[in-house]
Amino acid sequence: MPTERITFTGHSGEELAARFDLPEGPHLGTAIFAHCFTCSKDITAARRIAGRLAGMGIAVLRFDFTGLGHSKGEFENTSFTSNVDDLILAAEYLTQRNMAPGLLIGHSLGGAAVLKAAGRIDSVKAVTTLGAPFDPEHVTHNFGGALGKICAEGKATVDLGGRPFTIRKEFIDDVAGENLSDDIGRLNRALLVMHAPQDTTVGIENAAEIFGAAKHPKSFVTLDKADHLITDPCDAEYAAEVIASWAGKYLDLRPPAPPIGAPEGIVRISEADAEGFMQDIQSGPLHHAVADEPLAYGGTNRGMSPYGFMAAGLGACTSMTIRMYARRKGWPLTHVAVDVSHDKVHAQDAGDGSIAPPGSKIDSFSRMIRLDGDLDAGQRQRLLEIADKCPVHKTLESSSEIKTCLAD
Repeated sequence: MPTERITFTGHSGEELAARFDLPEGPHLGTAIFAHCFTCSKDITAARRIAGRLAGMGIAVLRFDFTGLGHSKGEFENTSFTSNVDDLILAAEYLTQRNMAPGLLIGHSLGGAAVLKAAGRIDSVKAVTTLGAPFDPEHVTHNFGGALGKICAEGKATVDLGGRPFTIRKEFIDDVAGENLSDDIGRLNRALLVMHAPQDTTVGIENAAEIFGAAKHPKSFVTLDKADHLITDPCDAEYAAEVIASWAGKYLDLRPPAPPIGAPEGIVRISEADAEGFMQDIQSGPLHHAVADEPLAYGGTNRGMSPYGFMAAGLGACTSMTIRMYARRKGWPLTHVAVDVSHDKVHAQDAGDGSIAPPGSKIDSFSRMIRLDGDLDAGQRQRLLEIADKCPVHKTLESSSEIKTCLAD
């Protein structure tokens, strides 16, 4: 996944640091990710969600709000309103690149910000919130005993996640004056609310209020046992897959036509996790799958292994070939099932030393075919022979051994 490091001008005139995660294949859409309060563009949730969406053709701009991460400016002079302004400027930057955002994704207070900003960005067609508060003032719960000092003295240092931040009274006044109910009610965009029932930072009741204030089309998806920061990679990847699937209903994600000479399109494989082995597999505009390795081999076991895909191709092609033949003959075949296993065997064990030099190993696929229906012995035998006519079988048998049998 290619990632551009870019900057654009924020509300205060300072440069904001951003990462623009781009698809390796066709660019089908663009999204902006707004991070949580005092977080950054590089937190686990932002990185993984952006990476998964990029793997599905959606470019994602994730940036640090003013004074946070690698962005310039003074955090203590920012507010909820300034965050919204930064979001709008991010959208303007993308529009100038002819990549106007169609999707806004906001995490925690960033979720409240995208709900506020969406109505001011014409290109946006869909909005997703992750653990977002219904009332931006909710964030002041994190200030504890310092809240009184902020109001009395104009500012105070607050410990947030083990880091000191200066919070000014202007920030308190700004969030206190916000009411998102009207903004949500006139959103006029598709809305996906994602929230974890066990979120102890922003309670699930906030999701209910956001959902209740919104008009259709709207959807709610639980994040189950995820924590507020969505630190578990599995939770972040699940969120990304749901967002991409949901957004496809509201965004025009049609890819360009495949290149000449590839009438069935291109199968594109790209890394989904540079720290492991998981791969995104995109076959044309409609089909997405995930490949991985088992835990024992350093993978995360979230998808079939490459050899699993080979076995699946052989089994599927076998079943299709048998079905086509039986249909053409009018035979009473009611169901086909194929079990395929793969192993490496010594060439001489295959009984054909010409396949590979003696002592070497070759691929061996074992295939058990189950045929249901009122078939006589001759028909069953003929269908067993037809299995060897499947195109994938013919491709593999030139360098592999394929053993086939009929199940009882």
